[in-house]
Amino acid sequence: MDRNLALEAVRVTEAAALASARLMGRGDAAATDRAGADAMRKAFRSISIDGLVVIGEGEQGDGAVLYNGESVGNTQGPRIDVALDALEGATICATGGFNALSIIAFAEPDGFLRCPDTYMEKIVVGPEGKGHVDLDRSVSDNLRSLAEAKGVYVADLTVAILDRPRHERLVGEVRRVGARIKLLADGDVAAGIATAKPDSGVDVLLGVGGAPQGILTAAAMRCLGGDMQARLKPRNEDDMTRLRAAGFDDLQKKFTVEDMASGSIMFAATAVTTGDLLRGVRFFKGGATTNSVVMRSRTHTVRYIEALHRFDLKPEY
Repeated sequence: MDRNLALEAVRVTEAAALASARLMGRGDAAATDRAGADAMRKAFRSISIDGLVVIGEGEQGDGAVLYNGESVGNTQGPRIDVALDALEGATICATGGFNALSIIAFAEPDGFLRCPDTYMEKIVVGPEGKGHVDLDRSVSDNLRSLAEAKGVYVADLTVAILDRPRHERLVGEVRRVGARIKLLADGDVAAGIATAKPDSGVDVLLGVGGAPQGILTAAAMRCLGGDMQARLKPRNEDDMTRLRAAGFDDLQKKFTVEDMASGSIMFAATAVTTGDLLRGVRFFKGGATTNSVVMRSRTHTVRYIEALHRFDLKPEY
C-alpha cells in the first residue's frame, strides 16, 4: 500500500469527527453515530482506493451506512480491505464524555479477521509488555509479569476496564492484586491504544468488549509494536448461530494480534472528544481544529496531526 494512503485516511476520519462533534452532548447517540457515518461515507468518495468494508457499522439490509460488504473509494486505486468505526463511543459523544474517536484501518485483501458483530475477551499491552502477558493466565499472574517487564510495582500499574456489570469479578481480582483501575464508560479502542503511549497513564486493557473494536485495536497494535490477544465471547444464541455460519466453531481459540490484523496495516483516528490519546474537536468562528494520529505497521511510524479547518474553504466531497 502506498504510504500516502495513511494521510488520505485521516481526511476521512477528520470529516466524520467534525460531523459527530456538532452533536456532542445533545443526548442522541444514534444521531451522532449516523452523522459521523454519513460524513465518512461522503469523504471516501475522493479517496483513490477500491475499498471493501469488512468491519463496518452493521450488515447490509439493516439500514446501516458503511455496512459490511459495502464498496468505498473511487475505485481508481488498489484493492483495500477497510475496518472502521465512524464514531467509537457514540454514547460518550452524546453525553459529552471522554475518548470518542473516529477510526479507520486499511489492510491488504484478507488482512483483517472477518468475524460477526459479537463480543470479545481482550488483553492489550504496549511494546514493553509484549510476550509478558497471556489470556490463559490469571489476572494476578499477568499483572505481576507486566509490572516486572516495565520495572515497576504492581501497585503502579493502571488497568483500563469497561464499566459493565459483567466485569464485577474482574474488577475485584485487579483490586485484590493491588493494581489501580480506570473504569471506562465506553470506548475501549482509545484505551487499548493508550497502553502503547508511555505518558497516557494506562498500562493494560482487560475485559470483554465489542469484536469489531477488537479488530481495530489489533490494527493499531500492529502499528505500535504492542501486543494483544482475544477470544470470541458470543452474547446469546443468535451470536452463536452467526459465528458458526461464519466458520468460527472453536470458541476457545485464542487470537493473536497477527491473527486479527495481518500484513501491511495503516491506521488513522481523529478525536471527537478529548481523551487519553488525543484532544477533541474545537470549534471557533468559521472553522475548527482536529487532532489525529496516523500509523503504519511497516515502519511503526506514528504521526500526530493537528489540523485547522476553514469551513468557508472546505471542499465538497
